[in-house]
Amino acid sequence: MIIQKASRKRARIRLAVQGPSGSGKTYGSLLVAYGLCSDFSKVCVIDTENSSAELYAHLGEYNTIQLAAPFPPEKFIDAIQTCEKAGMEVIIIDSASHEWDGMGGILDIHSNIPGNSFTAWAKVTPRHNAFVQCILNCNCHVITTVRSKQDYVLSEKNGRQVPEKVGLKGIQKDGYEYESTVVFEVNLHHKANVSKDRTELFLGEHEITLNESIGERLRNWCSEGRAVTVDEVSQRIADCMSINDLLHLYRIFPQYKEVLKADFEQRKRQIIINQQIQTDLTNPETFSSNGVH
Repeated sequence: MIIQKASRKRARIRLAVQGPSGSGKTYGSLLVAYGLCSDFSKVCVIDTENSSAELYAHLGEYNTIQLAAPFPPEKFIDAIQTCEKAGMEVIIIDSASHEWDGMGGILDIHSNIPGNSFTAWAKVTPRHNAFVQCILNCNCHVITTVRSKQDYVLSEKNGRQVPEKVGLKGIQKDGYEYESTVVFEVNLHHKANVSKDRTELFLGEHEITLNESIGERLRNWCSEGRAVTVDEVSQRIADCMSINDLLHLYRIFPQYKEVLKADFEQRKRQIIINQQIQTDLTNPETFSSNGVH
């Protein structure tokens, strides 16, 4: 363990855009995505909304991956990794609600597991957590849209009380928003308020319009941190405890793949050897075959 001075490193944004149907989540996310990278060809929408993202193709030549039901978390993970391998800079998951509450999503999977409900959650929660970790570990900026449950409130207009549709709680697992850097709550007037902001860029701002300038501000914030050094990556390689951890580092620091190739390969061999030792120690046949009872 090493104690070191805290410093903010260059980051990739994790943005959640939450609101009811018709609030402009997809359109606003596309504009923010363009501001983040200034190149629509580096933007990909993972579309679970029946090709709705293609309605805005006039904005630019962005990419899409069409996902149809069922919506298990592994399908989203595969799509995210496909975007990474294709060299995308911004991924929009539209919408993340299907992973949780869609046909074949987490709640659907849970309800179809026979037996004790608590035991069933122990089986499905790691699958959802893997989806969240895939987003957090992704080497791209990631924007997730989240549907809100809808309700109506009475608002006064021209001296009359008229019903107005509003968004309420997001349709995702409780606490999902905690993993985001910024959370925008969008209303039916296509205006956003911030419910969470680790960047502190939008403190005190209200009725925000999601557009390219929002993406540019986020991009500037992400680039203000210092770059991770080769020595820091080398230390993180040495700290890896699994092949998956090692693969994650390999993906998120492509600039160091060749320089640290020997470090990656050496740590991979060590992990495999350690795993084999643990397997041997927990296998009774290992001892009996050596005459130990």
